[in-house]
Amino acid sequence: MTSMTSMTRLSTLAADHEACAEVLSRSGSNFALPIRLLPEAKRRGTTALYAFCRRADDIVDDGANPVEARHALDTFDAELSAAIAGGASADPVIRAVVDTVRRFAVPVHYLHDIIDGCRMDLDQTSYDTFPALEEYCRRVASAVGLAAIHIWGFRSPREALPAAHACGLAFQLTNILRDIPEDLARGRVYLPDSDFRAVDCTPDDLRAGRIGPGFAQLASMNVARATDCYRRAARLDRLLSTDGRIVFRAMFGAYQSLFAAVQTAGTRIFTERVRPGRLRIMGSTVAALAVGPRPLLRGHIGRKHNA
Repeated sequence: MTSMTSMTRLSTLAADHEACAEVLSRSGSNFALPIRLLPEAKRRGTTALYAFCRRADDIVDDGANPVEARHALDTFDAELSAAIAGGASADPVIRAVVDTVRRFAVPVHYLHDIIDGCRMDLDQTSYDTFPALEEYCRRVASAVGLAAIHIWGFRSPREALPAAHACGLAFQLTNILRDIPEDLARGRVYLPDSDFRAVDCTPDDLRAGRIGPGFAQLASMNVARATDCYRRAARLDRLLSTDGRIVFRAMFGAYQSLFAAVQTAGTRIFTERVRPGRLRIMGSTVAALAVGPRPLLRGHIGRKHNA
């Protein structure tokens, strides 16, 4: 009887992880290919983490209104806590991510940080200073990377944890700079109000499409900030297990190509969503796999790249 129960549990768990794989497959994410480079157990764990993050994001983005979305997010958070404590869950994504937490000793507070970051999108539409924005990025992005490196394997926590935070920050700042028009349509302006004040323009100018000379400085300021984060994140390459280094390089390369498109676009980032072609993303990914993270030009924007 015990053997039969164990087999049933393993069968159910396999189905749970397969459900997470379907979430990743449907997403069209640039992370899908890098995750496939991991050995099976780490691939399943990383895919479960991705599906968990996708589920939290979708609760916020697909909610009929903020009140409904907040209630759904609170329910999701409570169900995660109950499952971690040994309770049952009807959600295969939660069951798979709990299995991942236990298998790889992932600190569960990272998962709660991710949910807290999603709550911030329900409560805030702007940030006054960069430290305030960085706290948001820490929750929605750095927490993901910090959870992921526990799955992949790493050494020297004193060095690896700050580098993983920098990586999450670099990726999220890239997303923010790439998605400015899309976020505007949702009523959100992530670039800090203090940055607008520093270049003598306002978020209202952005909303009205008044893209004056100060916006070139605004773009350069944030590109320089992200460039420094990429530089610090590159240190993670030597601190990961061989498996982790491969997937990190692939993700880093893909995001570098997105960031290069932002740099090249200049002030167009304020009026259109910029994105490199799939071949450019693949080329950058392959290059990073071969030679590791490449240095970025410090804070340069608007340069035409011939690569």
